[in-house]
Amino acid sequence: MHKSTESGNWLPTSLKEIRDLGWDQPDVILFTGDAYIDHPSFGIAVIARVLEMEGFKVAIVPQPNWRDDLRDFKKLGRPRLFFGVTAGNMDSMVNHYTATRRLRSDDSYSPGGVAGFRPDYPTIEYTRILKSIFPDVPVLAGGIEASMRRLAHYDYWKDSIEPSILISSGADMIIYGMAEQALRILAGKINEGCSFGSLTDIPQTVVAVPSAAIPSRDDDVKDRLLHSFEEVSNSKKAYAENFVVFEKTSNTLSPVRLIESYGETAVIVNPPLPPATTAEADSIYNMPFNYSPHPRYSKKAAIPAWEMIKFSVNIHRGCFGGCSFCAIAAHQGKFIISRSEQSVLKEVEKISRMEDFKGYLTDLGGPSANMYYMGGADRKRCAKCSRPSCIWPSVCNNLDTSHRRLTSLYRKVNSLPYIKKAFIGSGVRYDLLFKEWNPNAGRGEEEYLNELVTSHVSGRLKVAPEHTDESVLHLMRKSPFSIFMQLKRRFYSITSSSGLRYELIPYFISAHPGCSEREMSQLSETIKEIGLRPEQVQDFTPTPMTLATAMFYLGFDPYTNKKVYIARTIDEKRRQKDYFFWFKRGQTTNEKGRGRRDGYIPDKSKRQRRENDNRKNKTGR
Repeated sequence: MHKSTESGNWLPTSLKEIRDLGWDQPDVILFTGDAYIDHPSFGIAVIARVLEMEGFKVAIVPQPNWRDDLRDFKKLGRPRLFFGVTAGNMDSMVNHYTATRRLRSDDSYSPGGVAGFRPDYPTIEYTRILKSIFPDVPVLAGGIEASMRRLAHYDYWKDSIEPSILISSGADMIIYGMAEQALRILAGKINEGCSFGSLTDIPQTVVAVPSAAIPSRDDDVKDRLLHSFEEVSNSKKAYAENFVVFEKTSNTLSPVRLIESYGETAVIVNPPLPPATTAEADSIYNMPFNYSPHPRYSKKAAIPAWEMIKFSVNIHRGCFGGCSFCAIAAHQGKFIISRSEQSVLKEVEKISRMEDFKGYLTDLGGPSANMYYMGGADRKRCAKCSRPSCIWPSVCNNLDTSHRRLTSLYRKVNSLPYIKKAFIGSGVRYDLLFKEWNPNAGRGEEEYLNELVTSHVSGRLKVAPEHTDESVLHLMRKSPFSIFMQLKRRFYSITSSSGLRYELIPYFISAHPGCSEREMSQLSETIKEIGLRPEQVQDFTPTPMTLATAMFYLGFDPYTNKKVYIARTIDEKRRQKDYFFWFKRGQTTNEKGRGRRDGYIPDKSKRQRRENDNRKNKTGR
């Protein structure tokens, strides 16, 4: 058994650190495109600690140099069991490029926010390098980049249909989603002497097998044969049908195995494990994280992503919103996995002991701020359901949307002697708070909104109406803009009666499928009329395996086959975004409401850009 790495000690990142621990060889070596931050919000830290808690010796190689003689890939030698690779907390292409495919100048997950420390598609690049150096050592790929590319998908940056990343990378297996429990099963089997090739039915994994020898199963898992890669590459109809099957089976409790053919090879996506229990979620956050970047960064500039989240607490996983542009449900699932109150309070106490903590939590939330402990009242009904969203096109009458436990948690955290204020930085699903959209809303939701506004807002409450046009909102799977107006009235009523001078800050998306310049002009006029000046503006970026990306590629809705308007050119995407900035200097508006920049580019801080990027690719870790 290796030396304990209790809080204050670190998983090794160098040969010297391995030797200092007295190890002959790591069992597993993990490669990541991010800097190594030992905190439960960072996927590589969670995976490493899970393996460690199972008794394995784990080393981490953060941001290896793939341009030189590849010494970073060789320096720790070969692991006893396998390599693991991940691009990091964000999809590398969202990290690298804007929605207009321009190269970004910063990277929030690198010291100093400096770009250039990871390649495009690190999952592919790292795997290929490792396979060239250690061809006989298995490689396991995971993380958001691999997870959302587990089947054939449209790639916006290449403008092409790409195969499963299992095929393009040459990895031995993908483990997708929030895979701690599946990883425990897999690592245990490998440690017992099983080969990766023999493990074709581990939950939440993707494997490749000969098409003529697809292994049978003797359980209640159903098989769905998808159109082949060749078919989806040549037929948009086939691609649309595959996408609908993928999205529905990603959002059901009934286990389904997906099979996609690549000539003589078949890619099998095994069904996920059932949603984790509260006890299992608590066990993740109870691991001995240091809540700090690795000491290797002690003399380097701050890591922006760490600075943003170090005083925040994630209270749940998953999201049942089902927004068409969002990847959360496909990666984390739509079923909410909540931590216990005790677990959350314990983490808050840990944070309070951090050296530079001043008493303010920056966030007490999750993928959506206010879905804590929500779910189906009758789980048997949930088991038969494959709706991608529990709250669109209407709120399911089986969904328990009570906010009482969340309100109680907020109050308990704020009452702690070492907490001055716990802010809510995650996006609030405000449509859950009003009977006009959610029939189950009542006094508990009204109480929650009052608590939120009066005690947990830093002066600005950020919410995401996304658009004003009914048809665009329908394609987004978002509630009508009238519900936002309801929130606006209630927000300013609360702030006025409480003597607070707070602002409501809306997020909007431009160039989403279904949105033309006509809808953007109307949006501009609407928000101008009601006195809103949006600061958080996101240009739609097609990311793999979301409904909005499918519509962008197809030009129609895969569920209805109805044609959808698509802003495809970079010029149109820029023009649509310009409608948001009529109030900036140098901006004018003609009689039709079309904005004109006159050469002015609106200011946008790096922090705002990072917040928008995190919205596009949020993993919720």
